[in-house]
Amino acid sequence: MPASPSSSRMPLAVYALTAGAFGIGTTEFVIMGLLTQVAADLHVSIASAGLLISGYALGVFVGAPVLTAATARMPRKAVLVALMVVFTVGNLACALAPNYALLMAARVVTALAHGTFFGVGAVVATSLVAEVRKASAISIMFTGLTVATLLGVPAGAWLGLHHGWRATFWAVALIGVVATLVIATLVPHDRNAPAPGSLREEAAAVLRAPVLLGLLMTVLGFGGMFTVYTYIQPLLTQVTGFGEAAVSPILLVFGVGMIVGNLVGGRLADRSLRPALLGTLLALAVAMALMGVVLHSRWAMVLLTGLLGAAAFATVSPLQLWVLQKARGAQSLASSLNIGAFNLGNALGAWLGGMALARGAGLTTLPWIGALVPLSALVVAAWALRLETRASAKAIACPQRLEGEQAG
Repeated sequence: MPASPSSSRMPLAVYALTAGAFGIGTTEFVIMGLLTQVAADLHVSIASAGLLISGYALGVFVGAPVLTAATARMPRKAVLVALMVVFTVGNLACALAPNYALLMAARVVTALAHGTFFGVGAVVATSLVAEVRKASAISIMFTGLTVATLLGVPAGAWLGLHHGWRATFWAVALIGVVATLVIATLVPHDRNAPAPGSLREEAAAVLRAPVLLGLLMTVLGFGGMFTVYTYIQPLLTQVTGFGEAAVSPILLVFGVGMIVGNLVGGRLADRSLRPALLGTLLALAVAMALMGVVLHSRWAMVLLTGLLGAAAFATVSPLQLWVLQKARGAQSLASSLNIGAFNLGNALGAWLGGMALARGAGLTTLPWIGALVPLSALVVAAWALRLETRASAKAIACPQRLEGEQAG
C-alpha cells in the first residue's frame, strides 16, 4: 500500500526493486572487468570484446520503448517479474555461450529487460509512496544501480579473474533468481493502476515538448559525464601520475560519490524539483571544470572523482521525476525512454571523448569538453522551465479573459 504522507519509512517493495536494480546494474558494467578473459577464451580482439558493452547499450535503447509498449496492458508487477526472468535467462545464456556471436546475442537479450525494468520500476516505486517522497523512492531504487557499480562490478571482476568469466555470469544469474523471488513476494499487485491508453495516445504524450526536452537533458547530462568517465583510467595514470594499482581504489571513491549523490538528488527533488534540476546539472558541469583545473594534483583528483560521481547521479532522480510528471497518461513508456536516454548519453560521451582524442585534443581537454555538455543540458532545462511558466501563465490568463468578454 502507498505510504501515508506522515510515514517516514519506505515500503519494503521499494527495496525489492532495489534488488532487481542491483542485479541489472552488475551485469551491465561487469563486462568491463572481464574483457581480457572473454577475448582470450573466445579468440577475439579486445576491441571486439568491447563491443559487448556497445551491444548491451543498444539493446537497452531499443528494448526500452518496444517492451514497454508491448507490456502496457499487463499488470506492472507481472511485467517486473517477467523482466527479471528474462534477465536471469539472459545471464544463464551468457554463462553457457560457446562463441562470441551467441554471447553478443545473449547480452542483447539481457539488455532488453534493462530499460523497461527501470522505467516501470520507477512508476511502481512512486506509486507506493506519498507525493512528497516520490523522488526519494526513485533514488532508493536507483541505489541498487550505484551499489552494483561500487560492489557488484568489482566482485564480479574478482570472481572472473579467479574462477573464469563464466562464473561471474552464473553468479549474476543467481542474483536474478533472488531478485525475482523478492519482487514476486514484496511488490503489491497494482489493482488500482489506471488503464493504459492507446499506443497513439501514449505516443502523443511522450512527444510533448516538456517530455522531449527532459529526454534531451538526460542525454546531455550523462553524455558529459561519460566524456570523462570513459577515459578516467588514462587520465589518472597518464596525466595525474597514479600507478595502475591506484585506479581501482579511486573508482571506489567514485562509487561512493554515486551513492551519496543519488540519495541527495532524490531529497532535493522532493523539496523542489525545479531548483534540483538546475542545481544538479550545474554541479555536474562545475565538477568537471574543476577536474580540468586540478588534473596534476593527486589528492584533488581523488576528491573530484568522488564529486563527479556524486554530481552525475544527483541528476538521476530530478531528471526521471521531471519526465514522469510531464508524461501524464504514458508514464511507463516515458520513464523507459528516459532510461534509454541515459544509455544514449553514455554512448554519446564515449564517442565525443574518443573523437576529441582522435583529433589530437589530448586527455587534459576531456574535462573541459565534458563540462560543456551538461552546461548545454542546463540551457535546455532553463528553456523547458520557461516554456512551462509561459504555459501556466497562459492557462491562468485565458479564464480571466473569457470572464471579461462575458461581462462585456
